[in-house]
This record gives sequence, structure tokens and C-alpha cells, in this order.
Amino acid sequence: MLRQTMTAISLAMLASAAHAATPEEVVANYADIAEAAYGDSLTTARALRDAIGDLIENPSEETLMAAKTAWTVARAPYQQTEAYRFGNAIVDDWEGRVNAWPLDEGLIDYVAEDTPSAEDNELAQLNVIATPSLELGSETLDAAEITPDTIRALHEAGGIEANVASGYHAIEFLLWGQDLNGTGPGAGERPFTDYATGEACTGENCDRRGAYLVAAADLLISDLEEMVANWEEGGEARTAVTTDAQAGLNAMLTGMGSLSYGEQAGERMKLGLMLNDPEEEHDCFSDQTHLSHYYDGLGIQNVYLGRYTRTDGSEVTGPSLSELVAEADPAVDEALKADLDATMTALTELRDKAEAGTAYDQMLAPGNTEGEAIITAAVDALVAQTQEIERAVAALGLNSIAFEGSDSLDNPDAVFE
Repeated sequence: MLRQTMTAISLAMLASAAHAATPEEVVANYADIAEAAYGDSLTTARALRDAIGDLIENPSEETLMAAKTAWTVARAPYQQTEAYRFGNAIVDDWEGRVNAWPLDEGLIDYVAEDTPSAEDNELAQLNVIATPSLELGSETLDAAEITPDTIRALHEAGGIEANVASGYHAIEFLLWGQDLNGTGPGAGERPFTDYATGEACTGENCDRRGAYLVAAADLLISDLEEMVANWEEGGEARTAVTTDAQAGLNAMLTGMGSLSYGEQAGERMKLGLMLNDPEEEHDCFSDQTHLSHYYDGLGIQNVYLGRYTRTDGSEVTGPSLSELVAEADPAVDEALKADLDATMTALTELRDKAEAGTAYDQMLAPGNTEGEAIITAAVDALVAQTQEIERAVAALGLNSIAFEGSDSLDNPDAVFE
């Protein structure tokens, strides 16, 4: 009986070894997850467009709130794709159209009178919604009708990145308006009458504001359609990571490490904390930054574990980086999985604190020691997992990867100075 049991165990071990994950299978699953996550981003963007249509057709507190809710829902799958940005040039070149921030919102619409203008951006308070003919340097842009092409022409006008005219954050601003509460409670408070008709309209230009919002939503959909196609069978992004599996693995780990360290821990979290500046938070109009941070962290973990939970509850799963690293160095795999779990624990605490009533911008307030501790714990966890990601690169025998900010890994504070 003992001999039979040992034989069964041996056969099981041999079967497992025979079906160990290969780099080719891992990068194929990585591409499948990208296709699914961008597909969910597209589906939820279409639902957002429908909600915006309802708002424009029947402006009310209810339809404005429904559009805001649809925006929040649409962000969840998209933020989980950000781990694909840094390792894939196709995604990085495209990303600025859909998720660029921070933005000089006065380019788009009215802002408070005391809103500072960037000294190097003469278009910072252009207000295209109130201006049917625009002077862009030596050129004149006819904006009598606001269309997706109008918005595309405005985006990063003058070569200035803060001139964000398209994407999630432009739509966010048009739904919430400026958050004028600083580090106090409250998000943007745009009234639904900004989209009303006739005498019910707040001030002027409600029709043009509605046209801009609709055009921005249509443009977001077309941009997402482009990226979904890039990850489908035969798509350029899928081909780039699957043709050369080793290059694909490099892309995966580059995306994980760069988002973890220089982007999320540094630009999106530590910088705002150092400056106590709510203008440095990612979703500053809606006060939804805690969700962006949470889903960014989850996206990094998804890439490593080779899994993604779709918006319909189904799961895309397959051969993973974790399996490859475990085969090369089990200790590195266990350490990295533990660090990814620790990061998600810290980001969950941050999310839950915000959902309980203390928004992310309030946590940034000078003297808020509890908020500072919560944000710092997440930053520290992201830095720690980046160091383990570097160990995973070495375990797999890949070429050294220059993560964003990774030249300062031996001096973690330096990247944030």
C-alpha cells in the first residue's frame, strides 16, 4: 500500500513537472488578461457614455449622480491595466490620451477666479467651452462645434502636458467640477444645472459643455477600442510580447516595478504627502484617489499571479510569472507574493479609511498624523515589493531592468526629492 501511495505521488510530481509553466504560456496569459481588462474598460466606458447621454437629455441631480457612479465603475478595470503601461511602448505612447494628469482644467471650462495660472502655460485658462474660436499660438482652431477632433487638437496644446483635454480626468472634471475644499472634507460640487437648458442653465454655455462631455466620452471609447484591438489575436501589442517570450517577461516585470516605485509610490503618493498638496492627488475632482491607488496595486499583483477578475465576476487565469519564479527560486517567489499581499493590505486600509469618510486629500493635510501613517505604509510597501521584483528579475536570469526611479533603490528617498 505504501509503495502504491509513493508511486502515485511520484507520478503526480512528474505530471506537474511535465506541465510546468513556460515563458511562452506566461506571456500569452499576460496578453489574454490585457485583452480582458481593456475589454472591460471599454464596456464600462460605453455604460458611462450612456449615463452621460441621459444627463444631457434630462439634467437632474439623479442623472448627474448616475453619470458620476458610472465614471467610478469605469475606472476600476482601467486602473488594473496600468501595470501594462511601462513595459509596453504601444501602451505608454497611448496612455496620455486617456489618463493624463494633473491638468490645467481652465483649458476646458470655467474655474474659480483665484485659480492660479501656470506661468509657462498661456492656455491654462483658455476655456474652450466659452470660446468658439481659439488662438493656439500662430494657429486658429474653429471650435464652434465641439467634436472629438476638436478635443484631440487641444490635447497637450503647445506641447504642454498639463493641457489635458481628453480622457478620464477631463470627464471627471466635467462631472464634478473643481474641488475647492483643499485638504478639508468634500469633493467637487458642479451643479446639474451646468447641463440644463434655457433659463435653468447655470450662467452660459450649457449646450457647449454638454457637447464637450459627450465628445470626450466618445473619444475615450474610440481610444479604448484601439487598445483592445492591440491585444486581440494578431494585435500589435500582443504580437510584441508573444513573439519573443523573454522580451515579454521583461515587459511584465518592467511594468510591475515601474508602476510600483517611481509612478505610484513616488509621483502619485509620496510627492503629494511631502507637499501636503491635494492638487497632487490622482483623482482630485472626485476624491476617488483611494480607489485608483487600490486598483493600481491590484493590477500589479494580477500580472504576477496571472489572474484577473472581470467585471462580470468571471476570472481569466493561467500560467504565471509566479510559477516561473517559483521554479527558479522558491524563496524569491514566496517573498514577492508576501510583499504583494502586504501592499494590498496597506492599500485596502487606505481605501477603507477613505470610504469611511476621510478622503485621500484630507489624509494629506499638515498635521494629520494618522493619514500620513496610512499613506506612508502603502508607499513603504510599494518600495519593498519593488526590491523583490528586482530579485525576481535576477532569479529568471533576465537582463537588468531600469524601473522608473530604480536608480535610487539603494536610497529610497532620493527618487522622491
